[in-house]
Amino acid sequence: MKKTFPILFAFIIVISGCATVQSIIKSTFPYTATIIVPAASKSNTPISATSSATSIDEVFGNQNGNNYVKEIRIASAKIVASNPNNKSLGMFKSIKLYISSSNSNSEVMVASRNDVQENIGSELVLDIDNSRFVDDYIKGSSMRVRLEYVLRNSATMDVSVRTSLSFISSPKTQ
Repeated sequence: MKKTFPILFAFIIVISGCATVQSIIKSTFPYTATIIVPAASKSNTPISATSSATSIDEVFGNQNGNNYVKEIRIASAKIVASNPNNKSLGMFKSIKLYISSSNSNSEVMVASRNDVQENIGSELVLDIDNSRFVDDYIKGSSMRVRLEYVLRNSATMDVSVRTSLSFISSPKTQ
């Protein structure tokens, strides 16, 4: 009996530790996706572009990390011009950012920005909508990011923007 208690205690610590570590990873390392705004894009017209998003879990092959978290919400969303990296994101009038999962046919808007200023610079922090849990989208086998945008002026060259989405979650004990 004396040996069973420490082993049981250590087992509980390890299980809850995995959940806590995964919760910290979800809130520290963002999902990123690179989306191309083609030169053929017209102004004052809603246009969409989609890309797969990756996280540090996927980079290191941690396929079970999502099993240890629950109640996942968006914490922050940002887009950055990546090619050319000094391109002003004032080229956008408005932006909406959606996520979807390969396991689901639905998508959810997690961030947006209306009335983007012309001189905003090459980084743009979006207004998040954290009113709902996005567990179903994050826990799928792959997450996709869709950028719906309206350009201020017609694009003269292809522009790559990198989206960065951070999430917060609670540990889920087994």
